[in-house]
Amino acid sequence: MANEFASPINKLLRRVGAILILAAAALVSSLSAQQQGPLPAPPAASATAQSAPSPQPTASPAPAAKPQSESGTISHEPPALPVEQIIQKFGEREMEFKKERDNYTYNQSFVVQVIDSDGQVAGEHRMTSDILFTPDGKRYEKVTSAPPPTLERAGMSLSQQDLDDVEHVQPFVLTSTDLPKYDVKYVGREQLDELSTYVFDVAPKKIEKNQRYFQGRIWVDDKDLNIVKSDGKAVPDIIKKNNENIFPRFETFRENIEGHYWFPTYTRADDVLHFSTGPIHMRMTIRYANYKRFGATIKIGNPVEIKEDKKPPKP
Repeated sequence: MANEFASPINKLLRRVGAILILAAAALVSSLSAQQQGPLPAPPAASATAQSAPSPQPTASPAPAAKPQSESGTISHEPPALPVEQIIQKFGEREMEFKKERDNYTYNQSFVVQVIDSDGQVAGEHRMTSDILFTPDGKRYEKVTSAPPPTLERAGMSLSQQDLDDVEHVQPFVLTSTDLPKYDVKYVGREQLDELSTYVFDVAPKKIEKNQRYFQGRIWVDDKDLNIVKSDGKAVPDIIKKNNENIFPRFETFRENIEGHYWFPTYTRADDVLHFSTGPIHMRMTIRYANYKRFGATIKIGNPVEIKEDKKPPKP
């Protein structure tokens, strides 16, 4: 009944308020349409640093390796070789690279942080290690620094899958052996700094139990056919009763370390993980440094006495 006896001024105010509400709703709808979509459609390199859907924009740390060209755009120019031939060749090159990297020692630093609503670090996990070889050529990891982690007080912890992904998924290698597990689709060409690259979207064909995969986008140098950058995430997320393991989106950069091979040197992630208890803003950096080829590749056996031949005395 109050609406029937409202004054003309009140009616006018209600009409103005309704117009403002409609305008605000249209603006929210427009902004939502501009947000990045889910995988497997990672953004172009110019938007990679903002690829994670986040309620508050934050700057990622400056990379040790050169980042992609900020002005680069993907063209749909056809490749110089048939797409299937490119995929076959970079799979073979990745196989060579994997074997080569297995002969190197290096340092690895790993940092995961939870960021609070004020942009401050609420908890973190740090670990620095050396990837080394025993005298008989067996590879092992020696932890050199591991302060007590404080992630749990910020509502997050690292699982074994997280640590395995640091070793196997973040420095993504797509060898000819692994190619049959993935759908690999040619996207186009893009200039990354001084490199001309082919761009591919990559996704697992199916998820096998207890297996980890990469899903996202890779950039392949069009001359040496090495992967020089990857942008995506480890899949699948593991959602069970009383156990939610959600993985961030990340970028990994490679540098030319040895000959025609490009080694991973820097990984970064700045993402919001949406748990049932609420979102958690996290950052991750991994640095790989001081690559050195391991020289003692021959195993040392039991000692054998070597007798010198005695020469006859001179007359």
